[in-house]
Amino acid sequence: MTRFVVDPGVALHLAGTGVEIPGAHRLLAPTLLRSQTLTALHESAHRGELTADVARERLARLGRLPIRLLGDAVLRRQAWDLADQLGWASTLDAEYFALTQLQADAFVTLDAELARRVEGVVATASIDDVLSPG
Repeated sequence: MTRFVVDPGVALHLAGTGVEIPGAHRLLAPTLLRSQTLTALHESAHRGELTADVARERLARLGRLPIRLLGDAVLRRQAWDLADQLGWASTLDAEYFALTQLQADAFVTLDAELARRVEGVVATASIDDVLSPG
């Protein structure tokens, strides 16, 4: 079984395409994924990129995706330390990387800049790896 930490862009992509996650994989994310994806969908509807109905349907699909959300004290402490170590003021991205360090095999993002920032901190994988049968 491969464990992937997915960021909001990956979660939104999965919800938008409606693909099935192979049983050989487990998806994880920090609890802040809920708020980040809610905001992204609402902003898309507000800008007219998606209708409100489509955005709400994707939000419902997100809720059905098999993503285990975690946010315990150990994760928060690790994210804090990681942000300090990397010289970042924000801990948002550090939560994803800390979760990867603590419980996953790789971090998955569609954001090339974010993938570059995480080089040497955690292993990364592609969306194709998430969708492959294993």
